[in-house]
Amino acid sequence: MTLTAIINTFKTKFNPSKVINSLEKTVGFYNKSNNSSEVNDSRENLESYSHKDPISESVESSSALNISKNGVTPLIILENVWKTYKMGDSEFAALAGINLEIDKGEFLVILGPSGSGKSTLMNLIGCLDLPSRGTIFLDSKNIAKLAESELARIRGEMIGFIFQSFNLIPTLNSEENVMLPMEFQEVNMHEGRKRAEYLLGIVGLSDKIQNLPSQLSGGQMQRVAIARSLAVNPPIILADEPTGNLDSKTGYYILNFLNDLHKKENKTIIIVTHDVEIVKLATRVVHIKDGQIESIESCTKDHPCELRE
Repeated sequence: MTLTAIINTFKTKFNPSKVINSLEKTVGFYNKSNNSSEVNDSRENLESYSHKDPISESVESSSALNISKNGVTPLIILENVWKTYKMGDSEFAALAGINLEIDKGEFLVILGPSGSGKSTLMNLIGCLDLPSRGTIFLDSKNIAKLAESELARIRGEMIGFIFQSFNLIPTLNSEENVMLPMEFQEVNMHEGRKRAEYLLGIVGLSDKIQNLPSQLSGGQMQRVAIARSLAVNPPIILADEPTGNLDSKTGYYILNFLNDLHKKENKTIIIVTHDVEIVKLATRVVHIKDGQIESIESCTKDHPCELRE
C-alpha cells in the first residue's frame, strides 16, 4: 500500500485524532536531521520549516507558571507529577511527586536503572500519556486541558521522537517514512517530498530513498528515524536510547548529529540513556530511582557530567 493510500484510509475510515494518537505511540513520528559536516549549509532550509505556534489561543494558560533563573518560562514543566496503576486491590506508583523544569535549548539526559520509571517519565514529557495526578505544561499550556485531537496536533508539531527500535513502518520506503509526519500536518505533497529528500541527504542516505526498512542496516534505519523526527522542524527532540542498537562508529555519528542539533540549531534534546558518551554532552543529568528524582546534576564544558554506578 502506498503512502497516499495509507493516509487516505486513515482519514476516511477512522477517527483521525485517535489514529494519529495511536500511531505516535507506536511509530514515534516527528523528527528532523542535520549532518555534522553540513549543518551550517542547512540552517536556512531547516529554519524555513520552523514550527508554528501550535497552541490554540482559546486554551487557557496557567497564571502560576514558574519563571526560570534567566527570567524565561521553562519550555516544559512537571509539577508534583504522579503516574499510578491499579494492580488488583493495590495501587502501584511508577512515578511519585516528580518536579522538573526543562528550559529551551537544554541537552537533558535522564538516567536510572531498569524499572526506575524513566520510560514512564519520557512518555509524560513527550505528551504520549497523561499524569494520574499533578500538572504538565508544554509551552505554558496544561496538556490535561487539551482535547485529544489538539494534543496530538501539538505533540506532532513540537516534539520529534527517536526510538531505540527505530519504529519505521515496514511497508513504506525511507522517503515515505520521513514524509509521514508531514502528511499528518497537511504539508503539500510536493513540498513534503522535497523536504524528505533533503533530510535523507543530510543524514547521508540519498542513495537509500526508495529502500524499505528491511533493506537497511540498523544504523541506516536509525538515520531514517532521525530524518523523520526532524520532518516538521520541532523545537524538542525526545530520544529513548538512540544508540542502544548501534555499533560504536554509527553511535558516534548519531551523538555528533544530536550535539549539532543542540548547539547549532538550539534544539531542546531530552534523552533516556545509559551511554556515557551521551552523558558527557549533557547540560543537566536527571537521576531517577524508584519513581522519584534522586538528584539533578548541572554540567559544563569544563566540568562535564559522568555516568555513575
